[in-house]
Amino acid sequence: MSGRRGRSPLQGAQRRGRELRQQVDALLADSKERGALDPAKRKYLFQRCMELKKSVDENTSVLQNLKKTDEPAPVGNYNQRKEEEEKQLLKLSQQLQKLAAVLSQDNVTKGYTVDGKCQNSPQTEQENEEEEDEDEENSGEEDAEEEDDEEEDDDDDELEDQPTIKECITVGDFVAQQEGDLTFKKGEVLLILDKKPDGWWMAKNSKGERGLVPKTYLMACNKGVGQEPSEEESEEDIEVVDETADKTEIKKRTDSHWSAVRKAITENNTIDVLATMGAVPAGFRPSTLSQLLEEGNQFQASYFIQPELTPSQLAFKDLVWNPEKDTIQPRPTRVSLILTLWSCKMIPLPGVSIQVLSRHVRLCLFDGNRVLSNIHTVRATWQPKNPKTWTFSPRVTGILPSLLDGDCFIRSNSSSPDIGILFELGITYIRNSTGERGELSCGWAFLKLFDSSGIPVSSKTYELLLNGGTPYERGVEVDPSISRRASSGVFHQMITLKKQPQLLVKLRSLSTRSKGILNLLPETLIGSMCYIHLLIFYRQILSDVLLKERISMQSADLISNPILATFPKLMEQPDLMDALRSAWAEKESTLKRSEKRDREFLKSVFFLVYHDCVFPLLQSTFLPEHKWADEESEASRWKVIADFLKRNQEKDSALYSLLSSESVHKAFDISEIAYDFLGQARKSSASV
Repeated sequence: MSGRRGRSPLQGAQRRGRELRQQVDALLADSKERGALDPAKRKYLFQRCMELKKSVDENTSVLQNLKKTDEPAPVGNYNQRKEEEEKQLLKLSQQLQKLAAVLSQDNVTKGYTVDGKCQNSPQTEQENEEEEDEDEENSGEEDAEEEDDEEEDDDDDELEDQPTIKECITVGDFVAQQEGDLTFKKGEVLLILDKKPDGWWMAKNSKGERGLVPKTYLMACNKGVGQEPSEEESEEDIEVVDETADKTEIKKRTDSHWSAVRKAITENNTIDVLATMGAVPAGFRPSTLSQLLEEGNQFQASYFIQPELTPSQLAFKDLVWNPEKDTIQPRPTRVSLILTLWSCKMIPLPGVSIQVLSRHVRLCLFDGNRVLSNIHTVRATWQPKNPKTWTFSPRVTGILPSLLDGDCFIRSNSSSPDIGILFELGITYIRNSTGERGELSCGWAFLKLFDSSGIPVSSKTYELLLNGGTPYERGVEVDPSISRRASSGVFHQMITLKKQPQLLVKLRSLSTRSKGILNLLPETLIGSMCYIHLLIFYRQILSDVLLKERISMQSADLISNPILATFPKLMEQPDLMDALRSAWAEKESTLKRSEKRDREFLKSVFFLVYHDCVFPLLQSTFLPEHKWADEESEASRWKVIADFLKRNQEKDSALYSLLSSESVHKAFDISEIAYDFLGQARKSSASV
């Protein structure tokens, strides 16, 4: 939706950034001449370098001052695009700063070109480029202030002050941690080719093998073997360290900006690579609820909206027909409420070298041991000015995406005295260096729904302090460093308490109308209030087909009904649910008041809307597969959906799209139209 209605400030800054990158590339190409440059050209290149750096810094300042409200039209993933452009500009600024330092020297260091590449041994052009890319990656995310800071600890000065190329002796064994590292044994002599500011230096061994080595494993030839880095160095350095051979400390790479927290959470709990390397606070864990969702459909809403069978499996437990009212029988339950997610406060930030794809809250019914319902997910929004605060249900024009809807209904008939709502705050991330995706829990909270006397808790707003670890761990803090910084004074302890991560939720009291609506739903289900009317339609159609119209209650034959066969799939594809909501809202606005009160008429209209809207999309080959927190997939899917709805609106139905030679659908499968209720129905489980 990047139309020509007005100039986008963000796009203007991105366009300027592309121009600057081209100019920097041209400058680097000019500076890569073999041999020494003549003074006149060196001066000219230096002036160009400083002018470009000034332009880059100015564009960075402009970009940082931009706001989403400055855009004349909505821009998708605005914050992410802005952050990525800032990283690119920072990378350019650091490249230019390094080049300026080289060009400002009176003479080129022997054995080096102007861009700092070593020429001690034969090397192909491709290898040079690979080393340059690696150098840029390692320095691209460092603070400019850290680049300018030339002060090192006392134990490093003797190494740093040596000539550009020197020999060092290794003080311990080192095994390569990742591709590009150089493995060595204690006592080897290494030739240092390049000293990177993050403490990982480029070295070459006696066999001619090259790679990165940690400088804390090295000592100058005039030092005694086994001399260790000082305590002052390890205490002042904010990066996480590992204990290795001979108690030598090895710094983590600062090119990834790993957070300064301990790598181990407990001796018996290995989180994953990120937490192990200190990228996240000690209380973060791999998401428990996300892992449960990946195990199958037993915790998905598509499973819980299916009718539940009685223990005898001869009747339906939560789907009963009311012959007097000729409709489904309402089913009151022990837990039937509406919950509103307000906000999350003081949520710790992950390391900047991982890109956060989604911030969200997953919630379910929990008794301290088992998950008792489907796992419902609500995506959070946040602002760059206050990234530690997450909010829900932002006020936007048009229909709010169901994924952002913080108003949730919760139903359960479990008799467990310990039943409550489990909230797990999570982030879906991707590592910039490896492309690895994953999901972490940023903390969890539990709201018990009944007191010790079995009385329901009050309908009010609750401030829930978040716990670290998993829901099966106790006494783990999300970020222990907050408590460590607290003093013993009461005032300071109160201030510290306010800094603890919190989740604000509200339990709402139900009106008579709300109770009536919720009682038409399955006995156990959590979902968004924005599509509850669509679920009611599904339940009514389900009861008509299974209870009212079925010729024989003993028949278990397949039932021809596309809605019953496919509607559950929408529960796991929120954009298709939004498409149905949008199409239904548009159709409903054209109905008369008397028509809206006619239940049978509304069901017949819903049939038509469903078949003209989402049913063809489910079988279209143009609709990409739904992928959680995948920006490209989400954008592509919504474009296909929007184009399809627009075309149907112009043609007044989906018939044109279905019969058009341009439309390509998946090979027909009987499951598209046949509902196997015996195979889909849930088996009854004893209430706890």
